Amino acid sequence: MERRGIDIPLLVVVLTLVGIGLIMVLSASSIQALSRYGDTYFLLKRQMMWAALGFFSMFVLSRIDYHIWGRLSKIILFLGILTLILVLIPQFGYMAGGSRRWFVFGPIVVQASEVAKFALIIYMAGYFASKNERVRATFKGLLPPILILGLVLYLIVLEPDLGTAISIGITVFLMFFAAGARLSHLGLLFLGSTPVLYYLMMGETYRRQRLMAFLNPWQDPLDSGFHIIQSMYALGSGGLFGVGFGQSKQKFFYLPAPSTDFIFAVIGEELGFLGATLVIALFFILAWRGIAIGLKAPDLLGSLLAVGLTTMIIVQVIINIGVVTGSLPVTGIVLPFISYGGSSLVIMLSAIGILLNISRQTRS
Repeated sequence: MERRGIDIPLLVVVLTLVGIGLIMVLSASSIQALSRYGDTYFLLKRQMMWAALGFFSMFVLSRIDYHIWGRLSKIILFLGILTLILVLIPQFGYMAGGSRRWFVFGPIVVQASEVAKFALIIYMAGYFASKNERVRATFKGLLPPILILGLVLYLIVLEPDLGTAISIGITVFLMFFAAGARLSHLGLLFLGSTPVLYYLMMGETYRRQRLMAFLNPWQDPLDSGFHIIQSMYALGSGGLFGVGFGQSKQKFFYLPAPSTDFIFAVIGEELGFLGATLVIALFFILAWRGIAIGLKAPDLLGSLLAVGLTTMIIVQVIINIGVVTGSLPVTGIVLPFISYGGSSLVIMLSAIGILLNISRQTRS
């Protein structure tokens, strides 16, 4: 094993994405921030605070040997599950929009599922690294992580937050594959989870409405189809070069959640097709560097951590952009590094910190 410097392309891409995010949070949130808080820069200042904390976490984690996460994986998982349990208790969890997903400590808001998914990935990497042959040999080797995954997803669905549950499920499923689980076992797991997913999607009226709106948003343009239609207006009006930074019209209370779930629509409107393509290209480079780090990692723990953390980011990117472009039903998934949201930004930058530490120890 050769000690190397950190992965510079990955670091540059992340710095660029966060920079774009801060600029676009300013533009996308300015009108609503002025209306709600009387300060155009209110959300930007908060996001800058979270970015500073996230970069500090990234720097610290990039200096800590990643092998410690394998040794602490069970404790980290316990803490992650504990946050999901506590957030469901009215005395601890904060409810907004019909969901109880957050802890609120004065001006600080932490989303429990962001902490839990980070903890779950660390646990899965540690488990598979220590029991790799058992995972390949029998389905029993997959049973403990499947039960843990089921518990975490169940707690997140109770919030409710089906979108995050789906993104976590996809991430861990791909970690199963990367760990060497048999395709037949993965096929059984997929078939077994399909009826559950169907029930969850069709069992609630608002989820059925979202699915119908995805298939035909113009059937209910003022309610269930409103999000998709307004997002399409934003993307379509941007053209090739965009209407110009700060010139979005859809952010004037037409586009729902312009600084969080639908910030990519504002990017498409203000920076055009070229600006949106640049953001997507940056995420492609991030995925490439993350997978390359995983392939060159000195051991299975490093490989699985790299694959899991990279997949966590990219799956979220695919879901967010899929929703904004009308390719997927609406879910409350933010765009990593770019959307407004403190806990998401800190967790994502922490994940990059671990990736950078693995890159220090990669094989040449």
